Amino acid sequence: MRKATILFLAAGSALLASCGSTGLLDRERPDEFAVQRQAPLVIPPDFDLTPPAPGAPRPTEGTAAQQAMEALFGGPAQRSAAENNTISRAGESEPGIRSAVGDTQTFSVDKGNTTQTIIAAPEGDGQDASVSVPS
Repeated sequence: MRKATILFLAAGSALLASCGSTGLLDRERPDEFAVQRQAPLVIPPDFDLTPPAPGAPRPTEGTAAQQAMEALFGGPAQRSAAENNTISRAGESEPGIRSAVGDTQTFSVDKGNTTQTIIAAPEGDGQDASVSVPS
């Protein structure tokens, strides 16, 4: 009985020790999100091209971040004639326009108490929020 208890404790200790990391079996793994696909090789239509310099980036590709931005938002869109006309009529903005907004001579719309209360409300997750219904 005593040998069985010692064997059971030794096996339990070995199993428990295998759960920890001792540094022997740990290894650096590559970041699977940092891997990007390479473009397939293509034969250029003009064979008189000079070969690229070793280590130079590909001229047709950008970084993964640039490719993601291009895929999400696309390139610069062409403006329509109406949009160009609107922008030209708007003219240039004043450099200090944001500081002039709070000036007493600036015309502004009164937002009312409700909007000011909403804007001035403290940040939170909403668990302490309360509702009051006027009668």
